Amino acid sequence: MDAIYKIFRVLIPVVTLLMLQFSCKKNDGYNDVISDDKTKPQPVSNIQVINKNGGAYITYTLPDSKNVLYVQAEYMINDTKSRQTKSSFYSDTIAVGGFAKSQDYTVTLYTVTRADVKSDPVKVTVHPGTPTYLQALPTVVMRADFGGINISVTNTAKDNIGVVTITEDATTKKMEIKNQNYTNQENINYSIRGYDTIPRKFGIYLADEFGNISDTVYATIKPIYETIMDKSKFNVYKLNSDDGSSFGWELRYMWDNNLGRPGYHSTYPTTAPLPKWVTFDMGQVAKLSRFTMWGRGLDDGNYLWGYGNPDTWVMWGRADEPVDEILPDTTNLPALGQATPGGWINMGVYHLPAQPSGLVSPAYNNADLAFWNAGFGYNFSLNLPKVRYMRFECVTNAAHSNEFFHIMELSIWGDNR
Repeated sequence: MDAIYKIFRVLIPVVTLLMLQFSCKKNDGYNDVISDDKTKPQPVSNIQVINKNGGAYITYTLPDSKNVLYVQAEYMINDTKSRQTKSSFYSDTIAVGGFAKSQDYTVTLYTVTRADVKSDPVKVTVHPGTPTYLQALPTVVMRADFGGINISVTNTAKDNIGVVTITEDATTKKMEIKNQNYTNQENINYSIRGYDTIPRKFGIYLADEFGNISDTVYATIKPIYETIMDKSKFNVYKLNSDDGSSFGWELRYMWDNNLGRPGYHSTYPTTAPLPKWVTFDMGQVAKLSRFTMWGRGLDDGNYLWGYGNPDTWVMWGRADEPVDEILPDTTNLPALGQATPGGWINMGVYHLPAQPSGLVSPAYNNADLAFWNAGFGYNFSLNLPKVRYMRFECVTNAAHSNEFFHIMELSIWGDNR
C-alpha cells in the first residue's frame, strides 16, 4: 500500500482545538476551582477584536476579582454547530475559530467563577477572514494519471484540511466518497488509482477539522493505462562503476517477488562511501508511472528505519543502450527529466518516509511495522520519457553511516504498450 495514499476512515476525524493564547500577564495555571462564593462576577470590559482567517482573537480586561476562574466564549460556527472555548484567569485573550465563512458572527463572552457562577453575557461581533479550506478550494487541480487521477491542492496556511474525493459507485450508481486525505501539508499532491481507462466523473471537496465543507469541484477524467512491469524480463546490467554485492544478497533478488531474505546488499565492508549505484534492464520500454520499494525490516534483527535501508536515493533511466558514467549526487543533478552528459535521465529524487508513530528507530510500534511491511510507494513524474534501463543510486542510508545499502524488493508500474 503506497505510503502517500494513507486515508482517514471517517469523513474528517474529530480533533481537539489547540487554543492559541497570548497574554500580557504571566500564565501560571488556573485558580483553585473550589469556592463557596456564589457572587455573580462582573463581565469583561474594554473588548477588542483581531480577526484572522477562520477565526479571531478577542482581548479584554478582566474584572478585579480573585474569584474569577476563566472566560468562556460561546458561538455558532455555521448554521447548525456551536462551539465553546475557554481562556484562563491569567490570560487577557481568548481565541475563537472554526467559522465556516468570512462574515459577521456573534460571540457571547462570560466570566466564570471558581464556584461555577457566570457573569451577565457580553456580545461581541467578529468577522473572520476566509477560512483555510475555502482559500485552498480554487487551487484544486485534477488531472489524468496512470490508473486514476492525480490531485493537487495548495494549502498556503498549512492548516489541517481534508481533501475528499467522490465518484460514481458501481453498485449504488451514486457519487460516493472513495478517498479522504487529511493533512496540513502546504503542497498536497497524490494520486488515486484502480480505475479503467474510460472517462469517469470525479468530484473534490475540502473540509476542515470542525466539520465545515466546501462546494464540490467536478472534472471528467480518463485514467491513463498502467500495468506492473513483468519482472521475469528484468536482468542485471553490470557497468564498471556499479557496486557489487555481499553475503550472497545479489541484485537479482531485488525483483524476485519475495519480500523475505535475501534481497540485494551492496559491497560490505567497503572503503568507498555512498553514493553507490546498480544498473538493471527491465527488458521492456515503458513510460513509468510509479514504484514501490520494500526495505529490510524485522529480518534477523530490527532494521526498521535503520542500517542500510536507503534514506535518499535517485532513480535514473534511459531507453537506449547504457553507457557507464559516474553519477552525480543530489547536489549536482540535472533537472528532473533531463540527462547527464552520458545520457542518464533524472527520474526523480526520493526519500524514506518518517515513522507514523513519531518514534525514533530502533523504537517502533505496530502501526510503524504495518506501514513498513506494506512497502513505500512513489510516483514518477507524468512528463518523463519512456525508458528501459534503470539505475538505482543510493545517496544516503537510514543509519547515516553511508557505507552501504540494501533493498528487499522493487516493483515498477507503467505503460509498456
